[in-house]
Amino acid sequence: MMASAPSLPITLIVIARDEAAAIGRCLDSVPFATEKLVVDAGSVDGTPEIAQKHGARVVHQDWLGFGAQRNFATTQSQHDWILVLDADEAVSPELAAELTQKLPDLMQSTHAGAILRRETWYMGARMKWYRPMVGERLGRIYHRGRARWTDVRVHESLRYEGSTITFRHPFIHLNNPTLVHKQLKTLRYAELKARDWHDRNRPTQMWMTPWVFLSAFLKDYFLRLAFLDGWRGYIVSQTAAAYAVYKRMRYYEMKRNPQSREMAAELLHRYGLDP
Repeated sequence: MMASAPSLPITLIVIARDEAAAIGRCLDSVPFATEKLVVDAGSVDGTPEIAQKHGARVVHQDWLGFGAQRNFATTQSQHDWILVLDADEAVSPELAAELTQKLPDLMQSTHAGAILRRETWYMGARMKWYRPMVGERLGRIYHRGRARWTDVRVHESLRYEGSTITFRHPFIHLNNPTLVHKQLKTLRYAELKARDWHDRNRPTQMWMTPWVFLSAFLKDYFLRLAFLDGWRGYIVSQTAAAYAVYKRMRYYEMKRNPQSREMAAELLHRYGLDP
């Protein structure tokens, strides 16, 4: 920990719902931010109270979708410079030291922001080979006048209007504490993706489904080196391929039976997984 780290005029933003188990670790990993802002979408597990105990200002906002929720959070920041983390992520001590040293120069520059590398822990251990979980490059630091999140329900990304730099040390992602958490997240993300496709009236193309599973699995397992991570690599490849198929099946159902949209929304809401 860097308890004596100097304060910098940057806002840490975390969007959250029912993240009581993780939110404290996330907030405490960024001791240099003069503001920590949690935008809560209606937690019932004490997340807002825990966040406040860890130094965060909490703002309530009903769920808008990932992109819109992040853009809303940006408007609530007291600073122009923003660092974004998810509740199950944390800045490593090495990255915290690097940011403390280099952020002042970035914030005085005309750069739009910075790219961070993410290191993922899966099933209790660090993934060593699977490419999307080793050194994944993500836009997470930005000047709010020079970047904006894509306005989609899920799989949003940060679009910069200008140049960026990349920091060396990674931040940490504790990916889905159990497979149960993963499957529940898959249901929610698939519903969000299917709704985006529905809004754009995308063709269903169900004939591609068998090939989608096979190609997604082979790409992750072999081309992205998941096989080198042993059985964890097999599991992550299989679940990714299953997700690729399920969201297409769910979209097909949504087109064939429009009533399924509200029925699914009611069920997901019951378990705190609002689409």
